[in-house]
Amino acid sequence: MPNKFPALHNAMWPGLVGKGPGAEPAIDLDTMLNLTANAEVDGVRFQGVDLFLFAPHVEIDSTDDDLKILADKIAAKNLVVGSVVAPVWPPTGGGSAMGDATQFLTQVKKACIIAQKLRTMGIRPHGTVRIDSAASPAEWEKNPEAGTAMIAKTFQEAADIAEGFGERLAAEGEICWAGMDTLPHMLDLLEKTNRPKTLGFQADMAHTLLFTPLPENFDWSDQATLAEAYQKMASALRPWTIDFHVAQNDATVKGSGSHDKTGRHCLPDDPNGKLDIVRDSGAWMRDDDGKITKAFPHICWDGCMFPNEVMLQQETWNKILKSMIAVREAHGWN
Repeated sequence: MPNKFPALHNAMWPGLVGKGPGAEPAIDLDTMLNLTANAEVDGVRFQGVDLFLFAPHVEIDSTDDDLKILADKIAAKNLVVGSVVAPVWPPTGGGSAMGDATQFLTQVKKACIIAQKLRTMGIRPHGTVRIDSAASPAEWEKNPEAGTAMIAKTFQEAADIAEGFGERLAAEGEICWAGMDTLPHMLDLLEKTNRPKTLGFQADMAHTLLFTPLPENFDWSDQATLAEAYQKMASALRPWTIDFHVAQNDATVKGSGSHDKTGRHCLPDDPNGKLDIVRDSGAWMRDDDGKITKAFPHICWDGCMFPNEVMLQQETWNKILKSMIAVREAHGWN
């Protein structure tokens, strides 16, 4: 009998991240929803979507009527909402967590209000509110100790806000975020924030590959060493992990539009992809003894900065869904 859990979600923000001025045009939410809802492999479909709370997809200042229209639109596709991304960055109306965090915290509060309302409407059965430090590693490196202390304080205040709305925050580590750009820095920030019930880690397979401790000039054909190193990295972050993105990476970085360079997302069948998606998902979905953790009720595919030509092909999403199904069969449950 096929596994029913975790639910399989698709991220909507690849239609926005790395798009816009200086890059390809954004892909509207309706198109992203249609591509997701129309994907099918042997009768299995995506069950939900994770949202970016940023126009033109979802306005952060949405009214109740706006959210009702959004919920009805998603429900009509037989989908639900999972995690939502708070627009905490300066270009989206937010501000750095490493300084005067007023705008950052304002955006977190607005995101938590939307998340709670979608939950109350019955369209959002599970999920987190995703954040990061919204500051650059270059700025953080001027005074790392003080920078991490400021980010941790902001994250603690954000956790207070989230608790007031019954939400949890998932902090995403990437090489482009201050204080979150390496495994030691990410762990240090989580420990200094010290709010494990409310603020955890959001693991993306493409980004965390760049956290993996590998020798210089590593031979990527050495899959045994890669698997062992990836497992070691995931083991350190797994106790904090409350949200998980399945993804592929070719061990390079990519930037597009206003988005700084980060771990490059690839299609699951990209010949340059370095991860074994099913095997390496297990590093996050099973504990060190190989037991399934059931730590998150849904998993999400993230393919930021794919070319629009690729994203607008229905076959792209069928391939992605096929990989997601394989991950659930290997590490899911009933």
